Parts: sequence; C-alpha cells; structure tokens
Amino acid sequence: MAQVVIRNLNKRFDDVHAVQDVNLEIRDKEFVVFVGPSGCGKTTTLRMIAGLESITSGQILIGDRIVNELPPMDRDIAMVFQNYALYPHMSVYDNMAFGLKMRKFSREDIARRVREAAEILGIQDYLHRKPRQLSGGQRQRVALGRAIVRHPQVFLFDEPLSNLDAKLRVQMRVELRKLHERLGTTAVYVTHDQVEAMTLGDRVMVMRDGRVQQVGEPLELYNHPANRFVAGFLGSPAMNFTTVRVMAENGGELWVVNQGMRIQVPAALAGRVGRYAGRELTLGIRPEDLRIARDGDAEGLTFEALVEVVEQLGSEILLDVKTGADMMVAAVEPTVRAKLRDRLRLAVNPERLHFFDAQTEEAV
Repeated sequence: MAQVVIRNLNKRFDDVHAVQDVNLEIRDKEFVVFVGPSGCGKTTTLRMIAGLESITSGQILIGDRIVNELPPMDRDIAMVFQNYALYPHMSVYDNMAFGLKMRKFSREDIARRVREAAEILGIQDYLHRKPRQLSGGQRQRVALGRAIVRHPQVFLFDEPLSNLDAKLRVQMRVELRKLHERLGTTAVYVTHDQVEAMTLGDRVMVMRDGRVQQVGEPLELYNHPANRFVAGFLGSPAMNFTTVRVMAENGGELWVVNQGMRIQVPAALAGRVGRYAGRELTLGIRPEDLRIARDGDAEGLTFEALVEVVEQLGSEILLDVKTGADMMVAAVEPTVRAKLRDRLRLAVNPERLHFFDAQTEEAV
C-alpha cells in the first residue's frame, strides 16, 4: 500500500481557480474524506489524484513516485464512481473481471480474484446476473468489487453512495468501513454529506471555494472548528449562530449580550473572549448543547425562547425557537412536552460555547 502526498496543488479552468494551494499527506492505510458543498473543488482534487484531470501546478505523489504526468492506468489506483459505470451487456463476473482481462492476467488469476472479492462483498450468488437484474446496493457492490480485484495501492471513491436510498446508504457506510478495515488499503473518499464524512473518515478535509478550511479527525473538527464555515457545515442539525456584543462588568465578569440573550462567558474562555470587550462576536451553540432550563440553573446561562416549530423525531425533539430577532434549533429530550407558541427557558452548556471573529469568521 502507499501514502498519497499533495503539495501546493492548483487547478484552473480558464479564469476559474477551482483548487487553490491544497497541501495534504494521506498516510498509508488511512481513510481520508474530502467534504464540502458543491463546487468546492473536492471532486476536482480527487480526479487530479486519479489522473483524470490535468494539474495546473503542484505535485502529487503516490508512494515514492511523482505521478503528475502518469496516465491513470499506471498510477496503481482504483476508482469507484457515483454512477457505478457498469457494462449493462456483461454479467457481474465479466464486469469485475474486465480490467484484469485488459491487463492480460491469466484466466485462473482472474477467477481467483473475482471469487475472493465477491465473497468479501457477499455477491457470489449474483456473478451470472446482468446489472439490470440487481438492486442499487448490489450494483454498488459490483462497482466496489471491480475496484477490489485490482489490488490497488489506493482506492478513490467519488460520492459512491449518493444514488442509494437513505436506509441503504447507512448500511453501505457500515460495509465500506468494514471493507477498509479488512483490506487495509489507503482510501480517499469524496462526499458532500457531512454524516458520511464523520462516520467514515479517519481524518476529514473540509473544502470551500477551492481552499482547504481544516483537516483533522472527525471529533476534532466537530469540537474545535477552525472557523464559522467548518462549525456550520459539520453537525446535524447545524450549529446556531447569533451576533453578540462582549461586555466587561464590575468584578471582571464577561458577558455576551444581544436582544434575546445575556450569557456569562465561562472562565475557561474569558482570556480569549476578553480581547473583544466592547466589540461584536459571533456566538455558536450546537442544538444538542441547549436544553430546557431547570430550577437552580445559573441565570447567566439561560434565556427565554418562543417555540415556533416542533419536530418530533422519536429519539429527540427539535424545537425551532425564536429568541430576540434570531431563530435557533434546540435538540431536547423526547419526554419534553412543548407546543407551538409556548414560552420556554433554555439553558446552554457553558463548556460547549463557540466564538468566532465577526469579520474574519475565524475561531476565537
């Protein structure tokens, strides 16, 4: 297997700078996910690794080789596409064997590799069928099998689950993770779905407008986002944001205040937030860090809210509430009985507050 190193990678399409100065080292046997909204450059970056897109500037190394000028077939990679790209007139066996036949593998070696891959994926009973006789999940397994038989140094996945229904996507996420653990192959996975990124990746690279916003382990990005974009992109429901003014009061206490709330800044954050005294910041609160206030909660950690929407999900209830001029979402216990137009007091988890510079949007 091999590591993948990306150095100062750039891609331009005429006057569009699609990928800007991307630097990343993907370790041997690591599963790295590129995530971001449509048009952020994640698929273009993957296609440059695969050799399907030319590089404007920079370097890509697979193992010890610079592969900038190598054609895809010489890079020792295997790619799984969003649309499966199966040959409709061929059987499952022939689809999986096609690449090996083109590379002049022996019939015995092809049969052994196809059989091994089919057993790993649980499709050994479908080898004689045509793609049209398979379900979406089975077709995706065939596409995976076609990549596995190659025994590549690197697997590249371009949104492979986006055509599946919600339940099957969850199942295939689990299967992909098991498959990676079993094969121990370096993998690069592109998705716009932050849930897939968080559940699949050893590390995640978040992109926006062609630039890398942050790289790290999923929980590192979730708990310590580098900027407002990363904070809002990762997490479902998304993080709540509101503009507040930092106020220093007698006794050295720090408070953040706006029309709907007045929250005391915890001591652990006071050093960083205190530099903004008298100025505006963006306060971020995740929905799961809000709850119904109880007797005894400190007044400086609660605020009043008006319920405008109640979403009952079974395991939790999402309350869309209005506080001052802002809308927020609170994820509360399923035992909470809240109705439209109820006025509630919500409490925040002081250890889970996030602050961002109002101009640069960088984390404070």
